[in-house]
Amino acid sequence: MATFLRPLSYKYQWLYDTIAKLAAIPVGGERKFRQLALKNLPINSNTKILDLCCGAGQTTKFLVNYSQEVTGLDISPVSLEKAKKNVPQAQFVEGFAQKMPFSDNYFDLVHTSVALHEMTTSELEEIFQEAHRVLKPEGIFTFIDLHQPQNLLFIPPLTLFMLLFETETAWKLLKIDLENQLKKVGFNIVDNQLYAGGSLQVIQAKK
Repeated sequence: MATFLRPLSYKYQWLYDTIAKLAAIPVGGERKFRQLALKNLPINSNTKILDLCCGAGQTTKFLVNYSQEVTGLDISPVSLEKAKKNVPQAQFVEGFAQKMPFSDNYFDLVHTSVALHEMTTSELEEIFQEAHRVLKPEGIFTFIDLHQPQNLLFIPPLTLFMLLFETETAWKLLKIDLENQLKKVGFNIVDNQLYAGGSLQVIQAKK
């Protein structure tokens, strides 16, 4: 069960944006936070990018600075309407991450930002399989999400954040070996980095 703050953060964009900016402070601010999963990736104006679980386009607006071929996917029509207004340069599609409405071998890059912790273990498996399916050979699946802190100083703030805003799936994600899950569906791990005392993880995996 989530606290009352969670639905409020989705209802009021200013609250969601404020939370996102505060959460990004440990890594140097929101702009740097949004770019961490893209670090060292070969992206050009023709790179076909999928912003998976794009929400209102918070990360999409950064992705369009890299490529003219950006598509956002989300299950919420309300969020997608906001995304279309926030990032008119991108295309947006309504659909499930577990069953993406795209053909095989379509994207060069699939990206998702702090969305995987919203999913159950079985949903994660389906999403990883779908990401593998829609990527071209040698395509990259990259994401940033929560991780069990290695620095003890980061445990209290992450715990408070999760108690205020997150659900049971977020707590479970901290115990899941995402690298192993990705390898099971055929990905090769390119890079795995921890940030903010280990409370954030970035994984880049190649098809």
